[in-house]
Amino acid sequence: MSRPLIGICAAVERAQWLGWDVDATLLSCRYPNAVQRAEGIALLLPPDDAMAESPGELLDRLDALVLAGGADIDPATYGARSHGATTGSNHARDRFELALAWAALERDLPLLGICRGMQMLNVAAGGTIRQHLPDDVGHERHRETANVFGNHEVVLEPGSLAARAAGQERHAVRSYHHQGPGELGDGVVASGVAVEDGTTEAIELPDRRFALGVLWHPEEDEASGVIGALVAAARGAAVALPVRGER
Repeated sequence: MSRPLIGICAAVERAQWLGWDVDATLLSCRYPNAVQRAEGIALLLPPDDAMAESPGELLDRLDALVLAGGADIDPATYGARSHGATTGSNHARDRFELALAWAALERDLPLLGICRGMQMLNVAAGGTIRQHLPDDVGHERHRETANVFGNHEVVLEPGSLAARAAGQERHAVRSYHHQGPGELGDGVVASGVAVEDGTTEAIELPDRRFALGVLWHPEEDEASGVIGALVAAARGAAVALPVRGER
């Protein structure tokens, strides 16, 4: 069986290497590495205005799509005013990923949103974003140390896609974010929360074959089954049920 082709949306940021200081298309190697471990082929997808106008032309060539982490989504995308802590938005990336997410949901292409990508999945379905979680939960432990992934526990709904993909219903995850889903979009259900404060950590669309968003970073945990579950779905395989309550 041929390896499925998994498109991973990438950021455009200023970067420096080997003496160069230029705009670059960026994606942590942890994403393609996780896809490759699951025997998929990883394809980096930079923002493309032409594809934003005609996303089917790109999605016709993919077996699954990953909306990766990155800078905050422009609040205008979901009809809100910008919070002072919302920074770094890239309009071209927002347009591109929103168009791909809409089209992927419409054609039922397996779709995984990670951190920012989880929030984009919710926005694509008509939902909103909580722009600064510390305002609501009273602490900054979801992004406690700058540029360092933290750890916290999540609990996932028994039998949910999130639990089946993760392989367990309660476990520690790697996390770095200050935003999260607000009002859920049409057809979106919450399927996991942070143990400490109840922040929604997983969402899914049960009427789709595989449409999952997680607020944590499964690519940072080689033991995580989440990205492997997406690759399996891209092959047409079912996602197995976890052992109930496994840690």
